[in-house]
Amino acid sequence: MPKSAARPTTAPVIAFHEVLSDDGTRLRAWTNDPDGTRTGPTVVLCNGLGTNPWAWPALLDPACEVRVVSWNHRGTGGSARPDDPDRCGIEEFVEDGLSVMDHFGVARAVLMGWSMGVNTMFELAFRHPERVSGLFAVAGVPGDTFATMLGPLRLPHLVARTLTVNITRVGKHAGWALNPLVHRLPIGRRAIDLLSHTGFMLPVRDPDITAKAVAELLSTDLRWYFHLALRTSEHGRVSLRNIRVPAAFVAGRWDLLAGSRDMRTAAERIEGATYVELPGTHFLNLERPEQVHELLLEFLRRVP
Repeated sequence: MPKSAARPTTAPVIAFHEVLSDDGTRLRAWTNDPDGTRTGPTVVLCNGLGTNPWAWPALLDPACEVRVVSWNHRGTGGSARPDDPDRCGIEEFVEDGLSVMDHFGVARAVLMGWSMGVNTMFELAFRHPERVSGLFAVAGVPGDTFATMLGPLRLPHLVARTLTVNITRVGKHAGWALNPLVHRLPIGRRAIDLLSHTGFMLPVRDPDITAKAVAELLSTDLRWYFHLALRTSEHGRVSLRNIRVPAAFVAGRWDLLAGSRDMRTAAERIEGATYVELPGTHFLNLERPEQVHELLLEFLRRVP
């Protein structure tokens, strides 16, 4: 498959690969191991909705001790939209994840999820337990994510879900008007400084790489992005009864997009699962990358 590479200022080369999913959708997959020389354990990253490699500065560090394989969601970051626009929900993301694993020769691995990617990794573990050796969840819940949003406000789940789904519908319909504005926003250190003092995000470890992550995310057609979000909002809770692999949850105390109390209760329903709550928001991987990465390495040491 063809591949290309890009180099952020503080990271090694990232290799991008073209992968075909089961329904023929072309995906832009990526790895932090362009030469195939890393000897550390392989982690399959199920990323946040529409996000990209730059959202994980710790994984782009040459000394991160982990081989990562991942992909950009359908219609974002160079991945094509499916022929059927409705084929962009969690079930299709599971198919994409398996296709990426097959492409990189990964028979079984630890899955790491962030945000909506936590839905993907738990659904994959539920449907294909033979492909999963562990589950590491960052700022995300195993299904019905929209019901857990606005967690710090302590809203009832039904109210939170109704409110956030309707806001997403409005965003989809208004996308045509928002696109010209959002796509022209100058995203640099100053913009990230402003964003990180809103409470939605706290100050980040590396403003430059965060700016790259945000700029690429905002390059997505907002109509498509909100369409993706609405499709993923249909994904219900995943049964945790048969999860038999090690699991860990890392939550942000002030997370508005994945409630920490719901992450804690999910951890309590899995035998042996651990739960850590950090002083941060939904963007722990940018605010506290070293701390999250150390928790990942600690988790990998206890996976058989």
